[in-house]
Parts: sequence; structure tokens; C-alpha cells
Amino acid sequence: MAPVLMLPGLFGSEDAHWQTAWLRDHPESRLVQQDNWDHPHLSVWRARLEAVLEDAGEAYIVAHSLGCLLAASLAGRPAAARVRGALLVAPCDLLVTEKLHPGQIAFGTMPTAELPFPSIVVGSLNDHYMSLDRLTLFARLWGSELRNAGLAGHVNVASGYGRWPGGYRAFETLKARTRHLDKIPPKKPSLGRGASSAW
Repeated sequence: MAPVLMLPGLFGSEDAHWQTAWLRDHPESRLVQQDNWDHPHLSVWRARLEAVLEDAGEAYIVAHSLGCLLAASLAGRPAAARVRGALLVAPCDLLVTEKLHPGQIAFGTMPTAELPFPSIVVGSLNDHYMSLDRLTLFARLWGSELRNAGLAGHVNVASGYGRWPGGYRAFETLKARTRHLDKIPPKKPSLGRGASSAW
């Protein structure tokens, strides 16, 4: 099977984070290691991701927070053809994140292009990094299925998310949509408004 590339956000994902548990539980997954987790720069982070994708050939992406914006920034770039699908968990809003962490992030503007690979966005009703209205907007722009995890905060350790079976189930749904494909064709637009809350 294609490897699973784990994309954390600002500061990386600590040992108790669900992404770290995922790496332990799934031997086919690997962390896309960045040199500087504390001061993310889009071009630097994306160059690392694209290099890993080139080495992998094809891969799935599981991203959290700022890592979701990194994945979405691949739209329109050759490396996107190597992505079989992406699970985007608790994407952050740059307008909010830059206010909460002034001077630390150089990620430009929010990506708005439709993603050329299948994707599921998981968000919550009370994420202080992204309002529900903005979450719905970007899921629609990206052409992603939107799943509502309820009162899950930023879906991180502070919200009680260590090992996360719901994430594993969402990823299995994503894989089922692409398992029969040898290559990812251009994706037809899908509805991002129909949020599911089966968590």
C-alpha cells in the first residue's frame, strides 16, 4: 500500500498527540520531518513535503492544523499528482493563527484552490483556530467532504485526543475511495457542505 505521510502543524505533534500514536500504530506511516517546527515557512515546508512525495512515488496524507494548509498548498503543483488522498484534521485559519502566534508563521494566504485528490476535512464546533463558518467555507472550496467531530476543540492533546480510533475510521473511508485506482485522475467537484457527525 502507498505510505501515509503525517503532517503536523506549528510546534509539531508531541508524544501524546494522536498523530504520534498513529505513527506507532501504523508501520506504513512516516513523519514528514521539518527542520524548524517553531517558525513554519511555507516554501521550506512544502519543498520538504514535495521531496518526500517524490521519493515515495504515491502517498496518502494525514494532516493536522497548519499541516492541512501545507497539504492544500499542493493544488496546482506537479507533486499533487502523487497524493492518493488526504485526511485534513482541524485546519487552522491563518488570520486567527497569526494573531495567536505573532511573528512565527510565514505561510502567505489561505489556500483556496480545489484539491485534485480526494479529501476529508474533520473539524469541530468549538475550535479556537477555525470558526465553523470558515471551516465550512474552506471545505467547500477544497472540494472536501466535511465531517463534524462535535465539541472536539482543535482535535489535539488539550482537547483529549491521544490515540484516535475515529481518525482511523475516517482514513479507512478515504482509502476505500481510492483503493481501486492506479492513478488519481482529476477529481470531480464534491459537496463540502454535507457535514457528517458520525463520531
